[in-house]
Amino acid sequence: MILCCGEALIDMLPRATGAGEAAFAPYPGGAVFNTAIALGRLGVKTGFFCPLSDDLFGQRLRAALDGSGVDHSLSPAVDRPCTLAFVTLTNGQAQYAFYDTGTALRNMALAELPVLDDSVRALFFGGISLVDDPCGAGFATLCAYAGARVVMLDPNIRPGFIRDEAAYRARLDTMLARADIVKVSDEDLRWLMGAGEIADLAAALRARGPRIVVVTEGAEGARAFFAGGMAHAAASRVAVVDTVGAGDTFNAGFLAALDDAGLLSRSALEGLTEGQITTALKLGAQAAAVTVSRAGANPPWRSEL
Repeated sequence: MILCCGEALIDMLPRATGAGEAAFAPYPGGAVFNTAIALGRLGVKTGFFCPLSDDLFGQRLRAALDGSGVDHSLSPAVDRPCTLAFVTLTNGQAQYAFYDTGTALRNMALAELPVLDDSVRALFFGGISLVDDPCGAGFATLCAYAGARVVMLDPNIRPGFIRDEAAYRARLDTMLARADIVKVSDEDLRWLMGAGEIADLAAALRARGPRIVVVTEGAEGARAFFAGGMAHAAASRVAVVDTVGAGDTFNAGFLAALDDAGLLSRSALEGLTEGQITTALKLGAQAAAVTVSRAGANPPWRSEL
């Protein structure tokens, strides 16, 4: 099982009422939650960990996980409200305003962390769950307890949400050193590493510990940098409705391809070929293309690819 560890929240997406008034509609979301949903829909045995509120929004989150075949038995029900993220779109690009003080996510306690058994073969981390405490410290602790399991990290950096940049960078440095696979957008990479050419920055990031660094570059596709060199997959050409959940779905496709090929182990990752990584990049890009072609984070089922 791939256990996705990170935020589950409600995206309040912009809509219009029948009278033409601006409104927001609630949809289950969160970067790590979206990746879990996408993995489940791609037929991968998937688990999800994050404390889930026992309010009406938490019930929606559980129902969505159930509907996509994702095991959430490790996610405790807690008497704290659900995080809300109000989304605005400009030319299809999403911007977020988060409301998370005192929530099921933000106030996660170390005692709520799961015990990992042998059914968990890989862990996925990322998103806003890594920014603030106490939840950020909790997820970093779980990452440190990964043992011999594969760890993939997508920080999905949102600079406007970061309150203590020094602390956040320190946390990412620790998790990057443990991660086997790191996926970043080109914007994330430059926030982490500064100005420079993508290949040089990715090499410097790999030197911090990850075996594979994947960089997504929008319409230019995605590149993966690894010990054997570089692999590339073009982006699929589609009419973009919005980009909500695109990167999250890409992560799921990449992991699903490795799982399909029986390559989701630390020893297997060390010997990946360019062809194997290209296959994973292509499935990630193909799945993400479906997501951006429709409104909201609505990843494809395997039968749609």
